[in-house]
Amino acid sequence: MASKFGATTRQLRQLMEHRSKEGRSHIDSDFGGNGQLLAALQVDPNTGLNGADAQEIARRKAVFGSNVIPAKPPKTYVELMFEAAKDPTLLVLTVAAIVSLVLGVTVEEDKSIGWIEGFAIFVAVLVVINVTAFNDYTKEKQFRGLQDQLESDQKFSILRSGEISQLVTSEIVVGDIALFKYGDKMPADGVVIQCNDAMIDESSLTGEAMLVRKSVEKDPMMLSGTQVMEGSGRMVVTAVGLNSQSGIIFQLLTGVKAPTGLAGEVDETEDTTESQGMYRNGDIPDEVKKRHQSTGAGEEGEDDSGKKESGGDDDDDDEASTRSVLQNKLTQLAVRISYFGAIAAGIAVLVLLLRFAIEEFGVKGRSWDSSKDPSTILHAFITGITVLVVAIPEGLPLAVTISLAYSVKKMLKDNNLVRHLHACETMGNATSICSDKTGTLTTNRMTVVRAYLAGQMHFDALSASDVPQLIHDLLPESIAVNSSYTSNILPPEREGGFPKQVGSTTECAMLGYVNNSMGLSYQRIREAHPVESFAKVFTFNSDRKNMSTVIPTDFGYRLYCKGASEIVLEKCSQAIAYDNSITPLTSRDHDEIRTSVVESMASNGLRTICLAYRDFTHEDVKGLQSLRSAASLDEATAAGGEEDDSPFANEEMVVSKLTCLGIVGIEDPVRPEVPAAIKQCYAAGITVRMVTGDNEKTAQAIAIKCGILKVNEGHTVMTGKEFNRRIRNASGQVDQALLDKIWPNLRVLARSSPS
Repeated sequence: MASKFGATTRQLRQLMEHRSKEGRSHIDSDFGGNGQLLAALQVDPNTGLNGADAQEIARRKAVFGSNVIPAKPPKTYVELMFEAAKDPTLLVLTVAAIVSLVLGVTVEEDKSIGWIEGFAIFVAVLVVINVTAFNDYTKEKQFRGLQDQLESDQKFSILRSGEISQLVTSEIVVGDIALFKYGDKMPADGVVIQCNDAMIDESSLTGEAMLVRKSVEKDPMMLSGTQVMEGSGRMVVTAVGLNSQSGIIFQLLTGVKAPTGLAGEVDETEDTTESQGMYRNGDIPDEVKKRHQSTGAGEEGEDDSGKKESGGDDDDDDEASTRSVLQNKLTQLAVRISYFGAIAAGIAVLVLLLRFAIEEFGVKGRSWDSSKDPSTILHAFITGITVLVVAIPEGLPLAVTISLAYSVKKMLKDNNLVRHLHACETMGNATSICSDKTGTLTTNRMTVVRAYLAGQMHFDALSASDVPQLIHDLLPESIAVNSSYTSNILPPEREGGFPKQVGSTTECAMLGYVNNSMGLSYQRIREAHPVESFAKVFTFNSDRKNMSTVIPTDFGYRLYCKGASEIVLEKCSQAIAYDNSITPLTSRDHDEIRTSVVESMASNGLRTICLAYRDFTHEDVKGLQSLRSAASLDEATAAGGEEDDSPFANEEMVVSKLTCLGIVGIEDPVRPEVPAAIKQCYAAGITVRMVTGDNEKTAQAIAIKCGILKVNEGHTVMTGKEFNRRIRNASGQVDQALLDKIWPNLRVLARSSPS
């Protein structure tokens, strides 16, 4: 079956072991370049695989394997019982039960009832063990079902039959054309066939924190489990599941072998030790081991990669071994009681023996009687053991376990799945919740509700006569082209429903504005400007907070820019007036727009996006090429360590002197259940704080609607940069004393970023 393809699984695995220019040279030497590699995998880069051909997809899974890393089997009920029985308190009770039972049936005067006390302790221990094991077993089963459901929701942008669709990552096969963008976590290994300034975090595989620049010519190797930190592009999938580099590392760390047929032909033709990916001698960096042991071979444990979270059982072991505050206190109490019981038992035995010796040998003056005295001494020791057994609270673990099990059951009714009993007690100690805004407090269904164009505010649909012709021509092109092509608006899934937004909700809101308010088709605009024609793309990231795209035109090139209003507006030196003329923007104009437009929209809870453009003639491009200095090159390429030879490489020089097209206000409504939920949190003594990337005004307005921020109560709204500055001392280190002055009143952290 593998002979029908021009590449085998072994060849593709060995190909993905190479990096940077070495990988590029192997693609050229082994396959004859990207075109021949695509031909070997029998895929058209423009249309992708035939998504309607189920037999072809099944054939690829049979030959190259499925994009699944098998999870370790769950622990059996008996294993969970043994795990529960390791509790120190239960171990002490078990010993006490054995001693009590032995003494009860051997030396008690009434042996018919002497066994009852020891048996009762045994029953209590068994009840606690079974309650704990049954809870862990049922919750683990429920959690795995929930995990499978979440994995089925984890999707990636794949090109099939000429259409971009969100495909469940476990259904991705070798030969698929995958589209990646900022924020994505790669679900499989692949080779880049088109790229726009992609910067990749490969620390999950290499342990190196420095970002790696990807390009078709210099480093086209994309690895599963790595994170796209900047840029976008397309790749052809070359290895999935256990055949990917993450899968190989997972096998080396865990010793797990692929089930028959899962890893394709590799299982039949080679052992995993023959091809160990990047680590041929198993010499895996400690940083990588920690990541893979905690997240399952670099796969997304909770958020985006979509492959099966194989390392979850390692997390389970860590979680089971991590004891809550209550359990630690109970363990310490049991140990102390055991100590006190042992001391009391020793004192009791000593007192009884001294009394016996004084009365019998001192007062009565008799000699040792070997027929009676040993029995008296034995009874003294039995009394001491009885004191020790009675001192141990055999009912305490049972009471605590039943109480926690009841709490878990109640939380389950509130749709809170607790996997382990002690986690319930830990959650009960929560006093603060830090929540994101978009999609958590809000519906994450954004819509453009206002547009400031040519000095006028628009609330309704636009016609050609409402705005200058220049804006009517450039605004839709700016929105359609200067956005990720994975962002799309699809027809509603059911009649009467809302159109389905795929990708960035902010971009979808503006694409909807083009379709609905301007009566145009963003898809037709994109068809006229394919991604391959772009001269340069500065993709959005948390530091840049804007995105720019350079496209070729008849006169040269045109740059479109969109992003946070306060950032993009500062880069604008002119704007389009209502009479279709270009007028300069003075500092007074900037202040007026910022106050009357941006802050006005933000105070109403709207996210503001500024759109702008700049034209470059061929002469301008030549000037940019000549002005590029060594310093600007180093700045543009320091992160990737490779030279970017584009004339538009210097972002600071290119994304400047812009012409403002307009500012749009995007609304993301608050979820109807959020205010009541936050009110309940405050009633329970839990403080809710909002952390968002939006500006202060928008964040403040949403926080007031949610009930997080209350007027006239001295609560603080702060930006991420200001917060970071105020909590650090003169040496740049985080000072706990400074932090303690800020966090009690802090309710909203705006313009925050991961760093």
